[in-house]
Amino acid sequence: MRFYIADLHFFHGAMNDRMDHRGFSTMEEMNEYMIQKWNGKVRKRDEVVILGDFSWGTVEQTNELLGRLNGRLYLIQGNHDRFVSKTKADLSRFQWIRPYAELSDNNRKVILCHYPILCYNGQYHLDKNGKPKAYMLYGHVHDTRDQRLLEQFQEITRSTVTVNWQGEEQHIPCNMINCFCMYSDYEPLTLDEWIECDRRRREQ
Repeated sequence: MRFYIADLHFFHGAMNDRMDHRGFSTMEEMNEYMIQKWNGKVRKRDEVVILGDFSWGTVEQTNELLGRLNGRLYLIQGNHDRFVSKTKADLSRFQWIRPYAELSDNNRKVILCHYPILCYNGQYHLDKNGKPKAYMLYGHVHDTRDQRLLEQFQEITRSTVTVNWQGEEQHIPCNMINCFCMYSDYEPLTLDEWIECDRRRREQ
C-alpha cells in the first residue's frame, strides 16, 4: 500500500499558535499525535511519500523521529527540509530523496512535487470512461490564501471548454490535490483516499 502526506512540520512549534493554528498545547503534543496517526495507519512494508516539509527539528531529533515511524519512506524535498543537507542526517530511512517525481499508482500517473504545478505532465489524459489518468499531488501552501487561489484556478480550468485532438469538445481536466496533513487529520492517505478527501472538502 502506498500513502501520501505533506507539510507535517514535526518540531515546528509555530504551527500551533501562528501559521496553521493547529491548536495543540505544545510542540511535543503535536509530534506525538502525528506519530500516533501515522503508525495507526502505516504498516512496516507500506510506502509513504512525504511531499515536503517533513521536519523542522535538529538532525538528532529528526533521526530519532525517523526511527519511530512505520513504513518505507520517500521524500519529495521541501523548502524547510534543511536536515537533508546536514552531515549527521540519517538518510538511510529514505528509499530516495528528490525534488520531483512521477510514479504509477494503479494505472494512474502521479506527479509529485512540494510546490503545486498548474500545468502538469499528463493533465489532459483520460481513460476510455473519461476518468483522469494523471493527478498532481503537492504541498507547500497549507490551508492559505494561496490554496484558495489554486482552487479558483482549478474551477476556471475545469469549466473551460476546448477541442481535443479528435475534434470533440471537452472540459479541460485539472486534478491537483493538496495533501496537507491537516486535511486528513495528520493521517497518510492513499491516492483514492486523497481523491475522496479533496472532493468532500471542496463540497463543504
